[in-house]
Order: sequence, then structure tokens, then C-alpha cells
Amino acid sequence: MMADGYLRLMEDVLRDLSHLDEYVPGRGVDEVAREHDLDPDEMVKLASNENPLGPPPAAMEELRENVEEASVYPTALHADVKEEVAKYADAPVENTVLGAGADGVFDTVCRACIEDGDDILCPEPGFSYYRMAAENVGGAANSYPIPKEDGFRYSADAVVNSYSGEKIVYLTSPNNPTGSVLSLDEIQQVADEVDGLVFVDEAYWEFSSRDSAVDLVDRGDIAVARTFSKAWGLAGMRFGYAVVPDELAEAYRKVVTPFSVGTLTLYAADAALQDTDHVEETLELVEWGREYLTEELDAHVYPSEANFVLIDVSPRTAEEVAKELERRGVIVRDTTSFGLPECIRVNVGTRDDTKRAVKEINDVCG
Repeated sequence: MMADGYLRLMEDVLRDLSHLDEYVPGRGVDEVAREHDLDPDEMVKLASNENPLGPPPAAMEELRENVEEASVYPTALHADVKEEVAKYADAPVENTVLGAGADGVFDTVCRACIEDGDDILCPEPGFSYYRMAAENVGGAANSYPIPKEDGFRYSADAVVNSYSGEKIVYLTSPNNPTGSVLSLDEIQQVADEVDGLVFVDEAYWEFSSRDSAVDLVDRGDIAVARTFSKAWGLAGMRFGYAVVPDELAEAYRKVVTPFSVGTLTLYAADAALQDTDHVEETLELVEWGREYLTEELDAHVYPSEANFVLIDVSPRTAEEVAKELERRGVIVRDTTSFGLPECIRVNVGTRDDTKRAVKEINDVCG
């Protein structure tokens, strides 16, 4: 009886979530090693766009020194780190907001902006969490194309022509998984011709040659999100931030989860900002890796300004190639879930790992 009562209660309490999907990340080393009976230490993971050099040494030292602070809520520390982040972004501190990764920022902005029946507009192919964040609060998602037939060229016209009154228009520059970018002029064109908030995701901005859209936030209709998961090597710490217009900043502070960024994460992010040598080494490695992958792979590699490249492995399928590479100890991202069943995404690893990946991909696709 108790079980039946519980089930009836859950039917009355839970929303109908049958139309929602779970976020499925790239596969991890331990998971693949167990499946194929491989030594995890001998594997290469190039599926999740992580920093191959690991976290900044300064951040690791800061974590060791402050681990006892894990029991303390981040109050003054939150304000101090936000000030440092704003300084790095060259943005007003009052327009800078923090979140648990860029995903946490997207969640909070959707809570501030999206009501039942509201829509967002996002790239296809593109990061799936934009859609998920909107749907989680009762919204829906439409898309605009970044077409393979055009070499995945990002077009402001394609965005504007697809716009039909959506509240938030996501621009991802560089885009995931294509690596293509929009110029500041094109971002302004979109903002000039749509009525919603133009939300520019710059998760991979440090790797690109493009100027940041942060300079456009003072227009009042553009916001910019970034993360410390990529260039800064803190994917496991979950630290993101955004620079947003005045009214959105005020709304953000009203709906954000209390203490959404943990104390140790704030220590690590603050230290990472000071470790410029680590970032410079990362950017040099990525520049080398993109060039090496493009020149040495016996498959078509699309131009990219991120820390990864998209590779056409046809006539093989991405699923076939990715599974065979896993058996060889190399993990890449099968982009079938992005609507690209003929492509894989490979992020730049260490020089040795990148060279090994190239050899194995060429063998599998040969």
C-alpha cells in the first residue's frame, strides 16, 4: 500500500518530463577501459574538449592550501573573484555574473527570461544544452542552420532568416562541434534585426582569433557567456561566468541558486587567472594541434578556431570509427547526436596523444 501511495503521489507531483532528453556527455576513460579490457593509463581521451595540460599549477596549489575552507560558504570570496573575472573580461563588475559552469549560467538566464510557451533559437548543429535549459523551465527551441554543404560557414543571414520572435537567440562562436565563428559585425547584424536577447557563447573564445562580443554588451540586447572548463583547465571545478546587460544582471541575482559556485572552485578560478603562463602554453599547443590534425589526417578536416576539429570520416560512419578507435584505446566524439553521423570531433591533446590519434584514425579510415 505504501508503494502504491508513493507512486500515486509522484504522479500528482512530478511534471510530465517524457518530452525531455538527458544530457549525454562524451565517454570517459574508465568506462571505455572496462568495456574493452584496456589499461586506463594507456588510453587517450580526445572526446570532451578538455585541456590536455590539466589544471594550472597555481590552481592546484591554491586548492591544496585551502582545502579546509570546503566547510565555509563563499561570501566575500565570491565578490572578490567576481571582481577579478570582470577585470579579465574588461567588463563592469556589476554586469558580471557567475555560475556553475557556462551551463549554470544558461540555466539561470532561462529562469530569468523563459516562461511556459516561450521559444529560444539556437544553432544546428550545436550544443544541445541550450535547448535543454529552455525546455526545463517550460520553453521550447527552434534552430537555424550552419550547413555542411557550405563548409559549416556561420552566417548572420541564416540566423535572421530563421528568427520568428524567440526570446533568446544563441550564437556560439566558435561553434561546437564545427569550430566556425561569427564576426562582431555579424553579431551586431543579428542583434539589429531580432527582438530577443542575443546570447553569445564564447566557451572557446580564447582559442580563436576573433574579438570578444563583451564589447557589445552595453548595447543592452547582447549577453556573453564564458567558461573556465577549456583554456583554463578547470572542467571538473564547474566555473563559468557571463557579462550581461543591467536589467538581466539584476534579474540574474534574484533567481540564481544560492552559493552556486563553491568555495574551492572560487579559489581555483582566482589562481588560474593569475597563471598566464599555463594559458599561453595551452593556446600554443592548440594552435600546433589544429595544424597537425589538418595536415596529417587522411580525411577532410573542417577549419576550426576552437580546441578541436571536426573530421569527415565518410564513407565510414562516425559510430563505426569511434567504436574501432575505442578498441584501440583512443576516445573521440561521435557526432551523430549533433546530426552529423559521418563526422567525428577530436580535441587537441598533448603532442604525443595527438600524434597517436592521427595514426589510429588514419589506420581505421584507411
